[in-house]
Amino acid sequence: MERNNFNIKEQKYTHLKESERYKIEVLLQEKNSIKNISNILGRARSTIYREIKRGSIFHLQSDLTKKKQYRANYAQNDYKAKGKNKERGLKIGNDHILEEYIRNKILKEKYSPDAIIGEIKDKGLKFKGMICTKTLYNYIDNRIFSGISNENLWEKRKRKKRHYKKLTRSRISRTNRMAKSIEQRPEAINNRSEYGHWEGDCVKGPKGQTTSLLTLTERKTLEEIIIKIERTSQEEVKNAIDHLEQHYGNQFKLKFKSITFDNGVEFLDWKSLELSINNPKKQRTVTYFAHAYSAWERGSNEVQNRMIRRFIPKGTNIHDFTEKEINGIQCWMNNYPRKKLGYKSANQLAQQFSQINKNSELDFVSL
Repeated sequence: MERNNFNIKEQKYTHLKESERYKIEVLLQEKNSIKNISNILGRARSTIYREIKRGSIFHLQSDLTKKKQYRANYAQNDYKAKGKNKERGLKIGNDHILEEYIRNKILKEKYSPDAIIGEIKDKGLKFKGMICTKTLYNYIDNRIFSGISNENLWEKRKRKKRHYKKLTRSRISRTNRMAKSIEQRPEAINNRSEYGHWEGDCVKGPKGQTTSLLTLTERKTLEEIIIKIERTSQEEVKNAIDHLEQHYGNQFKLKFKSITFDNGVEFLDWKSLELSINNPKKQRTVTYFAHAYSAWERGSNEVQNRMIRRFIPKGTNIHDFTEKEINGIQCWMNNYPRKKLGYKSANQLAQQFSQINKNSELDFVSL
């Protein structure tokens, strides 16, 4: 007796090929037994039985009677269709709750894959088919989730990292010689060991439009403040800072210990920015200036400004955005889980580090 198909060694299972299905059809038409077909193809009898059962259809005879026959093309089409619909051995499996959670975070809340997985772990959420960040990126690349692709992601995974050359000397304009250079900042600011040190800039609209956003980013917690100003001018920036002082009162000096700006002309009146509106002889904060053409020295603020561009793309007229919409952007940013913060949000950390009364929350400011 032949024992080719009865050895006790474990064999690696492989699916039937299309050519094998056509051989089965021909061999059945030649009245071969299941045993002979299995020997010819080198397949187990159970495999042949299952294949014939799956690929058999009722064929209408000339006398209008129906006869069940195996058809290779039908079996092959059925195999392909089921292959598309099966779970493909995905780690997420049939965990539709996790799939819907991911879909909602990406499409509605504009989360990155890394932020989604990081927040799930930080909150201790439990899902049956839990996956890691890399696996989620792979699923999106391969379009495992219908309706979600890399086009739905804010930044592509393979974005090249820019390399910057660090300047060794200050380059402050002649009209700003008396201003403090970033090189004069204390180490407590540089190493982010203390809360209350901010970076500032303006996000501008298209050419010819005057409305812009004054953005302030706290270095330790990445807390964000966005203030809409009608003109990118020194007067408007001063009015915005004055409004913040009025809002926070005596707590302003504790919350805004220093602000590091770029060399934009709107920040050149740094002396007025440092002096309190309530007591012009009293200093309310300290201003520093980064080197010219050195945006990376205010890296936290630059990253935050790019996040704002998720909602207000370049070339968009900022004047058209309502106070409620811009306040919504600010709230989204301050509640967004950040890898740099251990997937905590800026609001979570700001509550821990700020010496401000927790009930004193900054609402959107429009000037």
